[in-house]
Amino acid sequence: MAKAVIIMGSKSDLQWCEKIKENLSKLGVVSILRIASAHKVPIKCYEIIKEYEKEKVVFITIAGRSNALSGFADAQTWCPVIACPPYSDKFAGSDIYSSLRMPSSVAPMTVLEPANAALAAAKILAMSDDIVRDRIKAYQKEARKTLEKDDKDLCNG
Repeated sequence: MAKAVIIMGSKSDLQWCEKIKENLSKLGVVSILRIASAHKVPIKCYEIIKEYEKEKVVFITIAGRSNALSGFADAQTWCPVIACPPYSDKFAGSDIYSSLRMPSSVAPMTVLEPANAALAAAKILAMSDDIVRDRIKAYQKEARKTLEKDDKDLCNG
């Protein structure tokens, strides 16, 4: 069963996580939501990672401001980690740099849009899950059909 574990730094990130969860569900991926701050409860965060890495999972980390969560999670597991930090107008969005600049040997992928983070996780899981792979193909086919229809409508309009 394809599974993504979404770890958010605090409950204030729940709305962002729900967007990811909704898109994962459409692609046939089960998601589990957890809360653990790498700054405030690093041992709990570590325990969550170790609990789920026994399965075929992709971790999606949600943390804004100073995003230690994504780097911490990636450094603790062999599983893929996708950082999807919520956008903030504070600091003109420059807090994104804490998700982009990682130390050596730490490599979480960063995807800014919740739907795209879900798609990236699903694509990783699709490498070994035919059901998810088929759902992604159908999703992409539908996206192409929508664009082709929009173009046709525009040309005939």
